[in-house]
Amino acid sequence: METPNKPNRESKIVINLPKDIFILEATRDSVTTRYYLNKGKCTISLTDSLRIANQTKKPRRTHCETAEFYKNYYTYMYGLPMKLKDTSTILENEIEHKNFKGKDYLVLKASYEASVGTDVWYFYFDPETYAMEIYQFYRVDDNGNQKNDTGEYILLSETETINNIKMPKDRAWYMNKDDRYLGTDFLSAK
Repeated sequence: METPNKPNRESKIVINLPKDIFILEATRDSVTTRYYLNKGKCTISLTDSLRIANQTKKPRRTHCETAEFYKNYYTYMYGLPMKLKDTSTILENEIEHKNFKGKDYLVLKASYEASVGTDVWYFYFDPETYAMEIYQFYRVDDNGNQKNDTGEYILLSETETINNIKMPKDRAWYMNKDDRYLGTDFLSAK
């Protein structure tokens, strides 16, 4: 992942749904953080345990909560658009036609059961190939109304084949509010 004004982050991700295993090893500069979940059980490496103990500012999530967050995050992101079939996903009945940055798309709106999250998501599909090219999300206020000055949009480009599955290779992230560039994830099947 490249992010403006920060060193790149190299991540190795293992998602094995049948065995219920998730592994994330992320390195930025010379610091490597490891997250291991095996059948829901979290394991902290000695190096991470020492790093956590020496932190002066405590994070808002524990290491194991962060591991679960990343498992859900990467499973969702790399599982799209198939994850839209999850029982907790609430899809709008109507497909919208929208223009985004000069291109016409078929757009599917999704929200989620409260236990999953409150964000509102939009998935943009090419009207000829039906390839998903963009996804976008917004936060909601206390009344459940979409806040248009929040959230991000993600532009997908190129594909990478991993275990015979075509996945978006590059994901460029931007703020909805001002189109500010946040960074790009580059997928590689190393």
